[in-house]
Amino acid sequence: MFKSKYLNDFYAKLSKRYQDQPEFLQAVEEFVNSLDMLVEKDPLIQKNAIVERIVEPERIIKFRVSWVDDAGVVQVNRAMRVQFNSAIGPYKGGIRFHHSVNESIMKFLGFEQTFKNSLTGLPMGGAKGGSDFDPAGKSDNEIMRFCQNFILELYRHIGPGTDVPAGDLGVGAREIGYMYGMYKRIQNEFSGTFTSKGIASGGSLGRPEATGYGLCYFVEEMLRTFRNDTFKDKRVIISGAGKVGSMAAEKVIELGGKVVGMSDISGVIRDEDGIDLELIKTLSKTNSVVMDKYRAYHPNATFSPTTKDIWKIPCDIALPCATQNEIYMDSAKELVANGCWLVAEGANMPTTLEATKYFQENKILFAPGKAANAGGVAVSGLEMTQNAMFMNWTFEEVDIKLHEIMRNIFKKCHQTSLVYTGKPDDLVTGANIAGFLKVYEAMLQQGV
Repeated sequence: MFKSKYLNDFYAKLSKRYQDQPEFLQAVEEFVNSLDMLVEKDPLIQKNAIVERIVEPERIIKFRVSWVDDAGVVQVNRAMRVQFNSAIGPYKGGIRFHHSVNESIMKFLGFEQTFKNSLTGLPMGGAKGGSDFDPAGKSDNEIMRFCQNFILELYRHIGPGTDVPAGDLGVGAREIGYMYGMYKRIQNEFSGTFTSKGIASGGSLGRPEATGYGLCYFVEEMLRTFRNDTFKDKRVIISGAGKVGSMAAEKVIELGGKVVGMSDISGVIRDEDGIDLELIKTLSKTNSVVMDKYRAYHPNATFSPTTKDIWKIPCDIALPCATQNEIYMDSAKELVANGCWLVAEGANMPTTLEATKYFQENKILFAPGKAANAGGVAVSGLEMTQNAMFMNWTFEEVDIKLHEIMRNIFKKCHQTSLVYTGKPDDLVTGANIAGFLKVYEAMLQQGV
């Protein structure tokens, strides 16, 4: 699999140990593949067991959350926090409430977060957490009681200099507000222990837009550097109509692109006149899914209830913004066959390893999520800074800083790829190595 015997032996042992954690192993395999060219040149990596240490979380906290629903029935959920690496700063990563939460997915996300945070240039380590609690269908009071009981256990493991959680799938400003409110009461302090907070609670302007906007800023740099081009008149498809997808669509349109397809869990809309984003935003205020309602307002659009049909729509640029492993080989082949020449991940590893390799072999410009979707955590880092300084920046100030951070992330990936592979467009290798080197140097400085 790898050129290095050391890495082959390492990965064989890891695969056996965590054979029940496919998502985690997928993330490690992609990462280790990029390190293949480093380990022979730098014996300190093997001598200090850097790879063995960096793939194991510093700690995993598992706990139960007991709460009472509106009918007076006691409910029990499982929860965890994976504190992966704190070499360059306090743990930083989201909390996810969804029935799919398990150790493999949390480790995969925490592992990716470590290098994503490193790429931002901000002093943040990597973490992820969550629960199999699903807010969908729950009342506000039920969600509040769950969040408060969740924090009754987690509070002792977090803090502004220890671990700073944020929102993620199923966790927005409402859930963060309930968790932060309980944390503040327990600790008797108003501190920047959470990000993605509401503005009145110390949140940052620009945070809801950050991941989607940042994705487009990264793609802007790709277009400028590799094609001397812009978004103007480009056909774009976007999976996911949530916070990331809708904000990416907003920025694409602002930059002159045309969004011709979007999807959510109800299905796919193709609108050759350009997606009516304002309609989607309006429908989203009262509906959790909206694509199946779009044609009632735009009868010329077409609808498919099969979500992967989004990848069959001819386009120039594809932005997968929904969830992990949504582009498999068959969809990758359809994208290439239909003229797509740029794919940038707005979600965390939405492209399988096989599909990623296919894109690269077919000369598709490809941006991995750990680089392209780092805008969200970048603005979370800016929120931490504002909280520490007891001040607030304007939306314009935050957006300028976000744009600069995404531009710098692209430059790091681009230049690192050029130095280590001779291929300026191998952004996967560039992102992995650039993210690794900062964490690696800090680990060496801090000893075993």
